[in-house]
Amino acid sequence: MGGARHQEYRIALVVPLQGSEGMFGPSCELCGRLAARRVNDRGGVLAREVVLVVVDGARPPSAVADEIDLLLRAGEIDAVVGWHISAVREALAPRIAGRVPYVYTALYEGAAPRPGVFYTGETPGAQVVPALSWMASEMGVRRWTVVGNDYIWPRRSAAAGGRGARAVGAELVDSVFLPLGTTDFGPALRRIEAANTDGVLMFLVGADAVRFNRQFAEAGLDARWRRLTPLMDENMLMASGPDAVRGIFTAAGYFEALPTPENLQFSGEFARAYGIEAPVLNSAGESCFEGIEMLATILTAAGTTDMAAVCAAAESLRYDGPRGSVEVRGGHVRQRIYMATPTDLEYDILASL
Repeated sequence: MGGARHQEYRIALVVPLQGSEGMFGPSCELCGRLAARRVNDRGGVLAREVVLVVVDGARPPSAVADEIDLLLRAGEIDAVVGWHISAVREALAPRIAGRVPYVYTALYEGAAPRPGVFYTGETPGAQVVPALSWMASEMGVRRWTVVGNDYIWPRRSAAAGGRGARAVGAELVDSVFLPLGTTDFGPALRRIEAANTDGVLMFLVGADAVRFNRQFAEAGLDARWRRLTPLMDENMLMASGPDAVRGIFTAAGYFEALPTPENLQFSGEFARAYGIEAPVLNSAGESCFEGIEMLATILTAAGTTDMAAVCAAAESLRYDGPRGSVEVRGGHVRQRIYMATPTDLEYDILASL
């Protein structure tokens, strides 16, 4: 049985602390702690103080799953929340198997429902396909080469994007998938140059996307090909540099630059809590804040930690967060998606999709 033996409500916050996605970790951890503080200021979860247990989600998926399983068996945690790649989620979900709530906060490829697994992230149908439609109508970009990392999220998202692209007058012509940690994108760049396309659809994570952007610009390809990506946060912009991000467009549910009252409150709270030396506030970090708020809302609606009641409460509810008023249906978040492009190292919001 899952569930902690402590008086606190203990949440395993599974976030990347190393590797290609490690640049997201500091913001994820700080945003998670900010959410825990806000929940505790309201009285905690079912009158129990929220305490975070940080787990490195950038290790091999089996190692992450083993650690979570040990924590559950020892009664050390009551829930799991976090931003980590889909390969880690696929290892974790069967091991958790409805013992405690599991809130997965990263954008993802879409997944079959699992009891006790809840999702706050964007999916291709709500994010990639509308972005392809916008690029076709606003930029005239219709033929795409896919460049992605070689695991579940890029491959399945590209497949879903390809199916949806035809309905909006676009086409994914060629695909190149490379291992996480790739440093030389020369073969992918040559494929792009050889293809009869006018856009590059990127499914690259963290440091891999940064290296690709730099090599893409150094090769002079940014003069001809537009880039579209569902994952290009503020950290990745800064690491890529202003000369490497011209001609990039991205779609997401959250940007630090969102000029909404909810986000202005959130970003101000983050700045007051951590000061000017804090890591850049980014979409991965905000998603961890969102995940803890979602979990607290579900548990409050359920009025208990009983998993049957928790799953029933997640079928239909609404909560307010940095992304505004968010609707939850069947454990999945429905949210507004924005189109943006960088000006130097800050995003300009172009449209709501």
